[in-house]
Amino acid sequence: MDHYNNKPKYAKTDHVLNPSKFDQAYECIKNWPDYEPTPLISLDGLANDMGVGNILYKDESHRFGLKSFKALGGAYAVIHVVREHLKQLLSDTTITDEDIKSGKFRQHLKNFTVVTATDGNHGRSVAWGAHQCGTNCIIYMHKAVSQSRAIAVELLGATVVWVDGNYDDSLTQVKADAIKNEWHIISDTSYEGYMFVPKFVMAGYSVMTSEIENQIKEQELEIPTHIIIQGGVGGLAGTICSHAKILWGDDRPRFIVVEPEKADCLFQSAKHGAPKLVKVEQETIMAGLSCGEVSLIGWGILEDNTDDFVTVGDDNVPSAMRLLASGVGDDPKIEAGESAVAGLALLMELKDNPAMTSALGIDENSRILLFGTEGATDQEIYDKIIAEN
Repeated sequence: MDHYNNKPKYAKTDHVLNPSKFDQAYECIKNWPDYEPTPLISLDGLANDMGVGNILYKDESHRFGLKSFKALGGAYAVIHVVREHLKQLLSDTTITDEDIKSGKFRQHLKNFTVVTATDGNHGRSVAWGAHQCGTNCIIYMHKAVSQSRAIAVELLGATVVWVDGNYDDSLTQVKADAIKNEWHIISDTSYEGYMFVPKFVMAGYSVMTSEIENQIKEQELEIPTHIIIQGGVGGLAGTICSHAKILWGDDRPRFIVVEPEKADCLFQSAKHGAPKLVKVEQETIMAGLSCGEVSLIGWGILEDNTDDFVTVGDDNVPSAMRLLASGVGDDPKIEAGESAVAGLALLMELKDNPAMTSALGIDENSRILLFGTEGATDQEIYDKIIAEN
C-alpha cells in the first residue's frame, strides 16, 4: 500500500464536465424500461469490524441485469451517438430514444458500427446499447479477459476481436481500426482528439450519485465523511468527484481514489503532476481496474479535487469478496465482483496501519461511502473465489 496526499486546490470542474449533463443523463436513464435505483446499504456490522462509524455501500451488482455500473455509461453514450448520427443523416431534430429503440431506423443503421476496447463490463454495456439501437457492434478484448465476459457480449449480438497484450494495447488497436473502417468509438476513456463521447459515458455514471443523494435524504442519513472510489482510467472517479462537489458543496466528503498496485496510473500521475503512462506488466485480480493510461477528462477533474491517491495489493480482494458474500453480523449478503471491493480491501489494510489510517483522516467516527461497482460479471471466477478458504 502506498499513499499520496494530493493537497488539492478544489478547483471548479464546470469547464471539464458541464453539470447539466448530469441532470440530462438522470432524466433520460430513469425513464428506460426496467430502471430501478440500486440499493444504498448501511453495513453496520462491517463498519464495526473495520473500526469506523458507518459504511454505506452502493450496490451495482444487478444494474439493468448487466451486473455493473457500466450499464449506465456505455449504453447511454451509444444511444446519444446514434441519435446525433440520425439527426444529421435525416435532417430531423425530433428523433427520440424511443424512436431508435423501436427499430424505426434500422435500415438507416445497417452500416453503422460502434466499437470499443474493454476489460469486460464497459464492452457489455456498449453491446447492450448497440443491441437496443439495432447497430453493429465490435468489442476488442485483450487475452487476459475471461471467455465468460466475451460470451456475455456475444450473446448481445456483438463481435469480439482478441488482441495480444493488455487493455491499453487493445485500445491502441481500436483507434487504428476505427479510423480505417469509419467506425464510431464508444470509449470510457478520453485522450487527445477524443473528448466528446466519453463525457456522455461519464454523465451516465452520475445516475449513481443522483440516486445516492435521494437515498441519503429518504433514509435520513448523514452525508459521508469519506468517499473511497476505484481508480481505473479515472472516468468513474472523475464523475463522482465532480458530482459530489455539485451535490454537497463545502460538505463534500474527503475524496480518496484507490488503485491496484499493479495498475496505478492515477497515483503515478498525481506524484508527477501530469498524466503518467504506466506499463501493466502483471494483471491485477481487479480486472476492471487494470489500466495504464489515464483518461484526460477524468484527470482534469481529479488532479485538483482529489484529497488522496492510494494503492492496494491484491491479497485482501478475495477476503473482501467473501466478507460481503457472507455478511458481517446482521448485514445483508452482497454479491461483489473483484473490482467492486477495492475500497473495502483498502479498509482491511488500514486495520493494521494506524499511521496510514490517521493520514487519511479515518477514525471510529468516519462515515465511509463505498461503490460496489460490479457483481459476479464472471460467475466461474466469482464462485471459485467465494469457495476458497
